[in-house]
Amino acid sequence: MNEIKLLNLEKKTRKHKPDPLALYIHWPFCLSKCPYCDFNSHVAQIIPQETYAHALLQELRHAISNIENYKLTSIFFGGGTPSLMDPITVHKLIDYAIKHLPVTEDLEITLEANPTSVEIQKLKDFQQAGVNRISLGIQSLNQQALQRLGRQHDAKQAIDALTLAKRLFPRISFDLIYAREEQTLSEWQKELKMALDLAHDHLSLYQLTIEPGTVFAKYEKQGKLSLPDEKLSSELLIATEEMTHQYGMYNYEISNYAKIGAESRHNLAYWRYQDYIGIGPGAHGRITENAVLYATERKKNPKIWLELVQKNGNALIIKEALNSIDKAREMILMGLRLKEGVDSIAFQKKCNMTLTNAIDMKILEALVEEDYILWDQKRLKTTPTGSMRLNAILDILVK
Repeated sequence: MNEIKLLNLEKKTRKHKPDPLALYIHWPFCLSKCPYCDFNSHVAQIIPQETYAHALLQELRHAISNIENYKLTSIFFGGGTPSLMDPITVHKLIDYAIKHLPVTEDLEITLEANPTSVEIQKLKDFQQAGVNRISLGIQSLNQQALQRLGRQHDAKQAIDALTLAKRLFPRISFDLIYAREEQTLSEWQKELKMALDLAHDHLSLYQLTIEPGTVFAKYEKQGKLSLPDEKLSSELLIATEEMTHQYGMYNYEISNYAKIGAESRHNLAYWRYQDYIGIGPGAHGRITENAVLYATERKKNPKIWLELVQKNGNALIIKEALNSIDKAREMILMGLRLKEGVDSIAFQKKCNMTLTNAIDMKILEALVEEDYILWDQKRLKTTPTGSMRLNAILDILVK
């Protein structure tokens, strides 16, 4: 065989560099439903752990059976309340994933946990199961606020959980909700300073929003709940960014703050519009097969999800091919949440169209003029002013 034929053979058989892949595993059960929560969570005092563990393994096996040329970069156990899972189940799922998929050397494995005394007793077991990043649902360090938010832990338990987590895990994040009812700027500054003094390398700081179908939505409709106005919300956000920067954290995403290198790789996969698999009740995914990107969704109701998995090996109810316009809208929607914005080269590669073809250029020019958007032909991103009005911008910017 001559040299030219060898080169041609090499071109035909050579695979491109593996694409990054994230894995999301949903555990839907909670001990109670928080009044602000619109996630797929279901209250259960007794959970058939082994039954659901086996079903999750079945669905994971099915989900990765036909994919190729990926490298797993992150695993995320979300919910619901994943810290209610048996650590043995967590270990089995991690073990199966890393045995059947190529993985990066620095694979990030995150588990969400609530800081109740019962769940915190399991942190050591989760660490031994393979979890290397913990995300604590603290939500507030103010006792009265915790009660209003329907949380089952108190402020002392939150601090104790964080102290223990620091001893066990190299990477730690925790959530706080602000712009709460009757919260003043000075109260938030005091609470945030306490949080930053306790923080390790990452914080998720969310302004409270009222989601349809929640208890808080009912209270708001009845006039029993009043949140800060736009002026105060803006002042709270500005104070948040100023204080986190003083502690060496930057807002790499609208609600997420980290020291450089400590960003959540799993969530970055969503925001950078990389492929991810979602398993468990109601889990969504975006996966490429034969150069086509599919949106996937699994049955939401845990009982029906379980029945489908036991019958079919999976509970997939939607597998929809996305066209270029679908992908463009989603990638801009996710990417503009990031400080880095949307990269034009990555956009064209993923969506098979240019950014300038996906957006209304006249609207863009106006948004740039009004200092809401930055655009240099290479990257599209919001200004600090624009990030506070992101939803309104998205409504008019994308064709």
